[in-house]
Amino acid sequence: MIDSMGIDYAMIWAGLIAFAVLAYIILDGFDLGIGILFPFIKNKTDQETAMNSVAPIWDGNETWLVLGGGGLFAVFPLAYSVIMPALYMPIILMLLGLIFRGVAFEFHWRTKNSQDWWDRGFFLGSLVATLCQGIALGALVQGITVADRAYAGGWWDWLTPFSITTGIALVVGYVLLGATWLNMKTTDGLQKQSVQFAKIAAWLTLFFIGIISLWMIFIEQQYLHRWFDAPNVYYLMVVPVAVLFCGFKLLYGLHKSREVSPFLYAIALFVLSYIGLLISFYPNLVPPSISIWQAAAPDDSLKFLLVGASALLPIIIGYTSYAYWVFRGKVKANEAYH
Repeated sequence: MIDSMGIDYAMIWAGLIAFAVLAYIILDGFDLGIGILFPFIKNKTDQETAMNSVAPIWDGNETWLVLGGGGLFAVFPLAYSVIMPALYMPIILMLLGLIFRGVAFEFHWRTKNSQDWWDRGFFLGSLVATLCQGIALGALVQGITVADRAYAGGWWDWLTPFSITTGIALVVGYVLLGATWLNMKTTDGLQKQSVQFAKIAAWLTLFFIGIISLWMIFIEQQYLHRWFDAPNVYYLMVVPVAVLFCGFKLLYGLHKSREVSPFLYAIALFVLSYIGLLISFYPNLVPPSISIWQAAAPDDSLKFLLVGASALLPIIIGYTSYAYWVFRGKVKANEAYH
C-alpha cells in the first residue's frame, strides 16, 4: 500500500529483493559454472587455476542468497509461506548442494589422498545446486496452487517437463558465465579451453532462452497477454531485440578472442532474461494469484526493516566491490589465495 507520503514500501522491498536475487544469480553463477566445468578441464594445474580464480570471492557471493531468502521471509511472509511448501524438495537439495560444494572446495586444498573424491564433490555439489535452482524457478514460473492463503498443491507439483527444462537451461547458462569468467581471468591453455566451452554454452543458452520464452506463453494466459496485447507488444519488443543483440556481440567477442566483453554480454543475457521474468510476473510475487501488496508485511514492519537494509546494503556492496577490485587481473598457474 502507498502511505500518506506517497511511498510504496512493498514495491521498494520487491525491488530490493529482486536486486539481491539477481546479484546472487550473476555472482554465484560463474563460480557454480566453474564447478560444473571442473571435470572437463584437461589437467590438474588448470583445474587449480580455475578454482583459484574464484577462491577469494566465492563464499562472499552467497551473501546475496541469504539476503534474498531472509528478506522474503521477513518482508513477504505470505509469499514465503506459500513458496517454501511448494518447493521444499528442490530448495533443500539446492542448499545441500551448496554446502557440499563449499566443503569440497575447502577439502581440495587440505587433503591429497582423497583429493579426487572431493573434486568430484565440487562438481556434483555445483551441478545439483544449479539444477535445483533452475527447477525451482521453473516451478514458480508455471504457477503455484493457492487456496485460503496457503499452498494447496501436491508434493511433486514442482517436477514437470517445463521445470526440468529450466533446470537444464540454468546449468548451461552458469557454464556460460563460468567459461567467460575463465576466459577473462586466465591465460594460455585454460583460456583456450574456456573459449571453446563458452562458444558451445552461448549457442545453447540462446536456444534455451528462445524455447523457454515461447513455452511460457502457453503455460499461463497472463504471460501471453502481457507480451502480445497492444500496446505492450510495441515497447516490450525491446527485450527480445536486446537479447539477440547481446547474443550476437557475445559470439562475436568470443570469435575475436576478446576477454572482457564476452563476460559482460553473458551477464547482460542473464539481466535481460531476468527483466523478462519480472515483466511476466508483475504485479504478482507468487504467480498466478498473490500480488506484491497481498504478500507484504504491514507497512510499519516494512519501514523498520528498510532502516536496517539502508545501512546493510551499502556495506555488502562495498566489501564485495573491494574484494573484486583487490583480486582483479589475471590468475596464473601456481598462484593461490587459499
